[in-house]
Amino acid sequence: MTKFNRRNWLKSTTLTTASLAVGSGASFFSNTRPEADLAASTKFWEWENRPTKKPRDLWNLNARLLANENPYGPSPVARLTIMENVARGNRYGHGEAAKLIEMLAEKEGVPKEYIMLGPGSSDLLEKTAITHFLEGGNIVSADPAYMSLIKTAQRMKATWKSIPLTDTWEHDLPAMEKAIDANTQLIYICNPNNPTGTITDGKALWNFCDKVADKKPVFVDEAYLEFMDPALQMSMVGLVQKGKNVIVCRTFSKVYGMAGLRVGYIVALPSTLEKIKAVTRSNMSLNVTAVKGAMASLGDTAFVDSCRTKNKECREYVVAELKKLGYTPAPSHTSFVLFPISWKGDEYLEKMFDQGIGVRAFEIHDQTYCRVSIGTMDEMKLFVDAFKKVAV
Repeated sequence: MTKFNRRNWLKSTTLTTASLAVGSGASFFSNTRPEADLAASTKFWEWENRPTKKPRDLWNLNARLLANENPYGPSPVARLTIMENVARGNRYGHGEAAKLIEMLAEKEGVPKEYIMLGPGSSDLLEKTAITHFLEGGNIVSADPAYMSLIKTAQRMKATWKSIPLTDTWEHDLPAMEKAIDANTQLIYICNPNNPTGTITDGKALWNFCDKVADKKPVFVDEAYLEFMDPALQMSMVGLVQKGKNVIVCRTFSKVYGMAGLRVGYIVALPSTLEKIKAVTRSNMSLNVTAVKGAMASLGDTAFVDSCRTKNKECREYVVAELKKLGYTPAPSHTSFVLFPISWKGDEYLEKMFDQGIGVRAFEIHDQTYCRVSIGTMDEMKLFVDAFKKVAV
């Protein structure tokens, strides 16, 4: 049985999604050669858009564990608020957006001029890439990394300086700092990291950003921060409060359960936000029902705490079950678990879909990995039972 091999991961030159044959979204993970990464992305879309041999209904599954979605959300309070505001869908939501910005500014401890909204965090990642790489340059990030911002920067003719994670699965901050040069336009950090689910020590990251942001802007993606144990959570927003050139991105898609409603925001210096707003638009991309749902979600802390607790219980369960079968998953602090499998991605996905279980598969060099999102406990038990049948 194949086990997770740390060295093979760091040596990998290609990380592409093998779930294309079942209609997945774009590949947003790493390739250590930027020019090859761009080519792989093109092939990805060509492959994905071809008719599959066995089309799958991704909604009518026994367990939909393929998109890092919160199975419990939106919260009951947010749902009610959204329903009550559907009738206002004929009006622009500028006033509601302004109110949400005020609420987020109070939450983050910054003036409202430091907040910019967007339809989910991916939109803000891409807008930041577009506006920071209009004239090329390079971006420094970990490898593997979440690739949305990086791929957009490459489309703007930027080059990618990829720095392998350390042997303890953290960002190699000294190596990243060393990679910065005069052409660096942005440093990108995802913590907890995607696709590994691992974290970099908060204090070390704080010191890194505090120092490096005096040279170049640092973008810190905190999409999965709320899934971490509260004692481990350490946002970099405090550096923005200090006047540092740090951009912190958050989303309502994950723990708040609003992935399909699309609301996210960034916290940054007003001068940075003006640079982005000079080229792109913010509030016009939002809808009033989603904004009102986000406003209601902010007050439902009990729901967030409950989601975090249940996510942890389910994650620990599936990790324990996989270890019993001889697998060694990457140590996750998020809402998904990544582990190696011994099949080709399309073969494995067909087997799992035949069991009514939707998951993802990634090819990392010549090794295939499964990424299973964390659902409810019943869904995770269905996944484990199906996996045992497939693994026989």
